[in-house]
Amino acid sequence: MPVVHNAAVEKFALPGLDHQTLAGPEHGMQTLEMWMQTIKPDSGTPVHRHDCEEAIVVLRGSGRLTVEGEDTDFGPNSTLQIPRDAIHQIVNTGTEDLFIVAALGQAPVRVCTADNEHMPLPWQQ
Repeated sequence: MPVVHNAAVEKFALPGLDHQTLAGPEHGMQTLEMWMQTIKPDSGTPVHRHDCEEAIVVLRGSGRLTVEGEDTDFGPNSTLQIPRDAIHQIVNTGTEDLFIVAALGQAPVRVCTADNEHMPLPWQQ
């Protein structure tokens, strides 16, 4: 299906984070996933890693990106670049929702903890 209507894509929730997979294996993609996430203030992604590069476009909000222990603050209209297998986390440090779209170079994305233990995600069940 060449066009996906984002409003019709199933939503999943982690504490403080809403997720939609806009493109992935369930849409016929074989080497790429595209995620859209909303992160509430004072919330963030789990600390994690994956065996692929990730590029994240920040559409609204602000936060802090931690990659391999190094913190970088960011705001809207930024692109975050995560190297393959880097331990990282995104935290919303602002007062409004953080709205991001991410492209990941793997399908399906296998997310792991910092200790490289598989981290099951509700949208991959």
